[in-house]
Amino acid sequence: VQLQASGGGLVQAGGSLRLSCAASGRTFSRYDMGWFRQAPGTEREFVASIGWSGSSTYYADSVKGRFTISRDNAGNTVYLQMNSLKPEDTAVYSCAAKETDGLTFDYWGQGTLVTVSS
Repeated sequence: VQLQASGGGLVQAGGSLRLSCAASGRTFSRYDMGWFRQAPGTEREFVASIGWSGSSTYYADSVKGRFTISRDNAGNTVYLQMNSLKPEDTAVYSCAAKETDGLTFDYWGQGTLVTVSS
C-alpha cells in the first residue's frame, strides 16, 4: 500500500487543521492506520491509530481530547482532525499502515509539516 499525507501548514495556537492520508494499492480495509509525528531533534512518536473498521481508536495522552482520527474506507483515506493546537504540536506528521494481523506499522507515507505559532 502507498500512502500520501497532506493538509499540513502554519496555524496559530488554538487553531485547527485536518490532515488527510490517501492510500492506494491494496485493499485499504485490510489495514489498521496510524498517525505519528516527529519534532526536530526528537524521536518519532505515536499520535493516534484506528482499526480497520473504524470502531477502535487509540490516542497518545498528549493529544487525547483535542485530536480525532477517522477513516473513510470507501475513499481510501484516513484523517486526523487537530483542534486546540499548541506550539508543542509542531512536527512532521506521517501516516502509516499495519496489516490487521500484523504487529508493526510497516508502510509509511511522506510526512506533512504542521507548524503551530504562539
